[in-house]
Amino acid sequence: METKIQPSANVLIIDDEQGLAGLIARILELEGFHLFKNYTAREGLKTLMLEDIHVVISDVKLPDINGVELVKLIKEKKPYIEIINLTAHGTIADGVQSIKNGGFDYITKGDDNDKIIPLVFKAAEKAQLQLRVFNLETRITGKYSFDHILGRSRAITEAIDIAKKVAPTDTTVLLLGETGTGKEVFAESIHYESTRKLQPFVAVNCSSFPSELLESELFGYKAGSFTGALKDKKGLFEEANNGTIFLDEVGEMSLELQAKLLRVLESRTFIKIGDTQTTKVNIRILAATNRDPQKEAEAGNFRLDLFYRLSVFTVTLPSLNERKADIELIAKHYLKQFADKVNKRIERMSDEFIHVLTQHQWKGNVRELKNVIERVVILAEKGVIGVDLLPIEFRTVHVDADALDLESIEKQHIYKVLNHTHGNKTEAARLLNIGLTTLYRKLEHYTIA
Repeated sequence: METKIQPSANVLIIDDEQGLAGLIARILELEGFHLFKNYTAREGLKTLMLEDIHVVISDVKLPDINGVELVKLIKEKKPYIEIINLTAHGTIADGVQSIKNGGFDYITKGDDNDKIIPLVFKAAEKAQLQLRVFNLETRITGKYSFDHILGRSRAITEAIDIAKKVAPTDTTVLLLGETGTGKEVFAESIHYESTRKLQPFVAVNCSSFPSELLESELFGYKAGSFTGALKDKKGLFEEANNGTIFLDEVGEMSLELQAKLLRVLESRTFIKIGDTQTTKVNIRILAATNRDPQKEAEAGNFRLDLFYRLSVFTVTLPSLNERKADIELIAKHYLKQFADKVNKRIERMSDEFIHVLTQHQWKGNVRELKNVIERVVILAEKGVIGVDLLPIEFRTVHVDADALDLESIEKQHIYKVLNHTHGNKTEAARLLNIGLTTLYRKLEHYTIA
């Protein structure tokens, strides 16, 4: 079967024998490759920085740098490129060193030139695959890297610096902090800056499942182990094999389930529900809780031995109230994100609006701020965001009591929300974060039709 190559495959020839370089170039051009030629290693390195090269064919005896050493230099700069060394007088030692340095092959000049064609095809195919993997890895790492965690305050940068140090290891990490401080964001960043970054990242909120269901979700089960178990089911620990599992709100686990988790931490093995054999996994475990696990252990709600196992390395995330200086930056980020989403042109937030945000006590932290900004963008009708768009609990502290009483503010806000939803009371109740019955009661009270 004929080998096919993408038309974009680019080959760089580095050889000070210009006649031979030209001959190889003509042969490969007839096969559909795009050719570049240089006559010294340094010129070749410059071309590699300017062009998207897939394969390099390099002479060993170059006037400035040995071609075998050049392999190492190229691989350090662009690891996806494949290099073929050419030599007039090949030695076994040079050939071995070339391959050790990452070379694709090492061949002697003067061999049948037809041999080089299938060799370059194979090298180009491998290089293009490696380039796709490299680009994917770069995009994933960039999206989830620590650089994308919002904030410049000392509190958050210290937490990031600590997490960065543990990320490349396989150490178990316990993330502590209030609800909404970004524990899952940190867990993702730790995973995607580790050696497991191309393997699965599985996140599970332990508080979302009843104890019996959480056990089957985590560990899986065998067919027939209970009513409704019609076939074998893989648990999340198996799904995360070779990657990372993130156990959010781990403090919500029952004591029985904590014992099974302890075994996984100690041996990386577990027994599925209804099974008699152990299952072994190669995973990294990250966990998080918004409680104080040591106090919970002392109260008998959390196994102390599990706490010690989980807290091999601890990262404490600051609350938003501990990093007020970051509020404006975070608010602007989400303002742009949500404005783009609903295709609204919003120029800026008013100074008073920013002041109110920074003075607010954020019990829900970044998650609460994000929700407030989304709500504000939905209600916004003009270019500058003012305090009139904030929920009532924000505005009552800052409005002149002689000018507007609480009921007037609430009535005005309900009017605005109903106007936005075109009279849809169910949607208005959702945006106001109140029950539909409560909304109808307020509409009757304020005589709003």
